[in-house]
Amino acid sequence: MKSGYQDIEQSNAVSLSDNVCFALYTASNALIRAYRPLLEQYDLTYPQYLVMQSLWFESETSLTQLSKVTRLDMGTLTPIVQRLELKSLLKRCVDVNDERKKVISLTEEGLSMKQDALLLKQKLLDKMKMSADDIEQLRTLCLGMLLDLS
Repeated sequence: MKSGYQDIEQSNAVSLSDNVCFALYTASNALIRAYRPLLEQYDLTYPQYLVMQSLWFESETSLTQLSKVTRLDMGTLTPIVQRLELKSLLKRCVDVNDERKKVISLTEEGLSMKQDALLLKQKLLDKMKMSADDIEQLRTLCLGMLLDLS
């Protein structure tokens, strides 16, 4: 029996799916759509979840550093941080070393959701038929591509 992506590839000898950029784009969109129902229980969008994940790994950071880690530009990141602050999941405070800078940190409420929310990754992986090795190879290849194109 053919898998779904083989059907797509064989349906047209020359098609969009021949392009790696199309495959990455559509896979990325499918992944984000798959996360959506899982994130609804936390009232988070996928970009908000990226910011929260980053803060779960490093609780206090600057907006600039958060932008580098999440790869979200400042124009996109600032409203996300503001919404998360309105949800009482993080706070922005003046840096004690430099009053011109803000430090972003998790609130107790933001920290308390860490364990449950990080399990979402496993729920999503359980839906996939790819092996753990294939997923790791895909992750490594995507990061390599990112470095090459940055």
